[in-house]
Amino acid sequence: MTFMKIAKANRPAMMYQTLCLLWLPSTLLAAAAPNDTKSPAKPASQHEQQAQQEQQKQKQREQQAQVTEVWQQVPVVSVGKVPSDAIDLSSLSQWRALQAPSDTESAARWQADNDGFTVKPGAGDIKTAADFCDIQLHLEWRTPTDVAGKTGQQRNNSGVFLQSRYEVQILDSYNNPTYSNGQAGAIYKQVAPLVNASRAPGQWQVYDIIYRAPRFNGTRLSSPAQLTLLHNGVLVQDHSQVHGVTEWIGAPSYQAHGCAPLQLQDHGDAVSFRNIWVRPL
Repeated sequence: MTFMKIAKANRPAMMYQTLCLLWLPSTLLAAAAPNDTKSPAKPASQHEQQAQQEQQKQKQREQQAQVTEVWQQVPVVSVGKVPSDAIDLSSLSQWRALQAPSDTESAARWQADNDGFTVKPGAGDIKTAADFCDIQLHLEWRTPTDVAGKTGQQRNNSGVFLQSRYEVQILDSYNNPTYSNGQAGAIYKQVAPLVNASRAPGQWQVYDIIYRAPRFNGTRLSSPAQLTLLHNGVLVQDHSQVHGVTEWIGAPSYQAHGCAPLQLQDHGDAVSFRNIWVRPL
């Protein structure tokens, strides 16, 4: 059979297929046809739009907050019994006799022990080998338990002198009335403590002092010394002004000076000291 004869024989079937295609619904034809175009993006819902707006606002707030952030890092201090940037003054070897006959005989003549050291009555005051101005000072002290016949200023007295001039009183002030600007925690004869935070005799007591030295313009005072004191963790001096050099009799006054040693007082009583350290500020 020739090709022309085959085509003629199949002509009715081909016409039927063509008619069927013409009658198919347009939607079916569209689905059957290949789709080369992408459908348009679905618009964001109202909830999604709100979330995007909140994210943008949060980003703006973070950028605004960064304006006042300081990223320059501060020094790291290891905190233990003594801070890593402090000078440990707990050993008697760090102290010198205030009134030494000579440089070769300047060692402090108090009694050293395992805890620290104790006043040797009559040996005299002692001072640090180093000079200080603005400082943070930590000091622990203990008065004897023997208080028989001792009252007022005679009940186991000592003191710490800042820059060898300005005394913070050390005294057994536990159930021991005396003038308030002369009790424990006082800037002696100048500023009374806010409260009496004393422990009983024989117990260790703690002073934490923040001290700002006076400033001078030549020989004239430009700003007085100030100190803050915590006694056994209780604030007893709050940025208190020091009125001048400590005096037992008369009014205090200033004379120009520079940095100077710390000084501990021998008042004739066996007061003990330990865990002393200082951070220059």
